[in-house]
Amino acid sequence: MHDDGRYDDPRVTGSPGDPVSRETEYPNWRPSEVSQSPPEPGRNAPTSGVPWSGAGEGADASGRPINASPDARVIPIRRNTSASARFEAAAANPPTSAMVPDPRPASDTPAPADGSYATAATEAAYVSRETPTREEDDPPLAMEAMRAVQILNPSGEVTMPRPDRTRVMCVANQKGGVGKTTTTVNLAVALALHGNRVLVVDLDPQGNASTGLNVPHHTGVPDVYDCLINSVPLEDVTQAVEGIPNLWCVPATIDLAGAEIELVSVVARESRLDRAITAYPGHFDYVFIDCPPSLGLLTVNALVAAQEVLIPIQCEYYALEGLNQLINNINLVRQHLNPQLEVSTILLTMYDRRTRLADAVEQDVRNHFGDKVLEAVIPRNVRVSEAPSYGQSVMTYDPGSRGATSYFEAAQEIAERGVKEPVSRNA
Repeated sequence: MHDDGRYDDPRVTGSPGDPVSRETEYPNWRPSEVSQSPPEPGRNAPTSGVPWSGAGEGADASGRPINASPDARVIPIRRNTSASARFEAAAANPPTSAMVPDPRPASDTPAPADGSYATAATEAAYVSRETPTREEDDPPLAMEAMRAVQILNPSGEVTMPRPDRTRVMCVANQKGGVGKTTTTVNLAVALALHGNRVLVVDLDPQGNASTGLNVPHHTGVPDVYDCLINSVPLEDVTQAVEGIPNLWCVPATIDLAGAEIELVSVVARESRLDRAITAYPGHFDYVFIDCPPSLGLLTVNALVAAQEVLIPIQCEYYALEGLNQLINNINLVRQHLNPQLEVSTILLTMYDRRTRLADAVEQDVRNHFGDKVLEAVIPRNVRVSEAPSYGQSVMTYDPGSRGATSYFEAAQEIAERGVKEPVSRNA
């Protein structure tokens, strides 16, 4: 017997017992039924002259267990036989049911031909956690295809309500990495795909919104810097977004990085962007202003030009720390520069439902801001991060993904809310 926790198989090694663990208990096994091996010469040999017969309690004179079946044959034990000889002996003397227990449970029902032992009643009663509900009976690929058609809107029909007058929305949060640019690009694309005329103003010197919309913004391209510093009309720097009707973009180049200092000495420095948008001859349903992650003059220009503020909040603790400072600055702008400004929309981004922290942040934000928080929540989705590297939004890169669906729901909710108060700007 090897000391590895398992008894040897007599068909292989010739030692007594079946290949079972020490913890295994067979229901019909008794200590008296264990066969014994004859003592080896010179080792614990009997002192009397009576030859060893192998018989003992529970065995007859031939060494056969009393309760063994009549056709059971005892395999002779040879200590010095080779492995091949032992295999041949085991093949020549096949074990019976009395020697090797059947591992399968006894059942009155015959086993099916395919080897399955589950009954029809068991199969009917078992429901996996991944089993879709009746509302999700369609296969995943079919559901993604349906969502893609819904989001891309190939018919070009106006499926989202258009506002009575232009809604200028400033997407602001002085904390970086909360999804301002991603939110601006994807909301603008979603609204444009469904019949709204949308303008995106990239006010971030990094120019990420311009990259996400695949708009040229290298050095020498007319950009928003020319509007703020050189008073160039906004229509002269506006570019149409390729492949998406009803969507235009005012790009940002690296020149915008010095605009903060240059605006200090400009007359009416806080309202330069507001005048440019108001003087635009065309009509837009939405104007989204992508702000830099700061509270400088560029962000102040965006707050003065806007009527509504959309604040994307990452579902983490750090995203809440600077929120009070942003709200205070918005209140100052409303008191002194733009009485019509209001925080109309809060969007939770990078939501991870696996963490309790995300749930806690969501609950705190909803308790504080109430109905200003959109019901749609943007989850963490790799497709949202991959899309800018291809110069696309997630709405066109993978319209069937969860990220695209979430931004589509957020855009639809914003469109349905509409303008709460009448405004006279750019009517």
